[in-house]
Amino acid sequence: MSKFQRSTMLRKLVDNSYRAIDEGAYETERYSSKTHQSLGLESAILSCPHAPIVAEIKFASPSRGVIVPADANAASQIATTMISAGAIGLSVLTQPFLFNGSIETLSMVRKVSTVPVLMKDILVSEVQIDAAKSIGADYILLIKTIFDQHLAEGSIEKFAEYAKNKDVRVIFEVHTELEFNEILTINKSVHAIIGINNRNLENLEVDIQNTEALLARYTKGDNVVITESGILDASDIRRLKRAGADAFLVGTSIMEADTVGSKLRELYLSI
Repeated sequence: MSKFQRSTMLRKLVDNSYRAIDEGAYETERYSSKTHQSLGLESAILSCPHAPIVAEIKFASPSRGVIVPADANAASQIATTMISAGAIGLSVLTQPFLFNGSIETLSMVRKVSTVPVLMKDILVSEVQIDAAKSIGADYILLIKTIFDQHLAEGSIEKFAEYAKNKDVRVIFEVHTELEFNEILTINKSVHAIIGINNRNLENLEVDIQNTEALLARYTKGDNVVITESGILDASDIRRLKRAGADAFLVGTSIMEADTVGSKLRELYLSI
């Protein structure tokens, strides 16, 4: 795949977010959540007796196409099943294009969730952080490569501070050694939750060795690391745990399973 094609894929993901903003996808008046006390992932991860799974509700993806038909109402039942099976957190796709997500889906999940909820999206604007706060998301994802390529409306530090002022917590997502090292440096004086994405957003290729390589190269310190993408079974969980990952964000393999609860329970009990 050429450099032009790679950058075009990342640019498409970003452009879709700006398009969604322009088309009103993050207008939350109909879906605003009742005020709730923000829930933290760190203590849930560190106190989990088995594998700390952040289970992702996703209906589609650029690499897989449609996984299951999009249904915001069904998301409530899926969320309840995931929590009963051991999920210590939920990730909900809200990007409408390519992912078939929505603000409505997250709002439905928030109503039934007793665990922290991550608004999973390609964040490029504070408009999206405002939406996350309004619908009751506990966390947002800030993808470092987007900010490094100046594709967002501000710096990653600015977005993190804006979210903090809104009482919305942040997971910093990295993919490369350089990104990981820079996030560790930025958060040297505080404990951060860092997501290591095993999927390259420029070409969508997945390799769980990415988490192993980054954790072998750099000491995570007091930061909590969530490994994301490409986790298929219990052996992957154990392998990534040995590498130093603290928690595991799993979406496609759970959503594609014949029984969501059974698959998640299998992963949860793998450690």
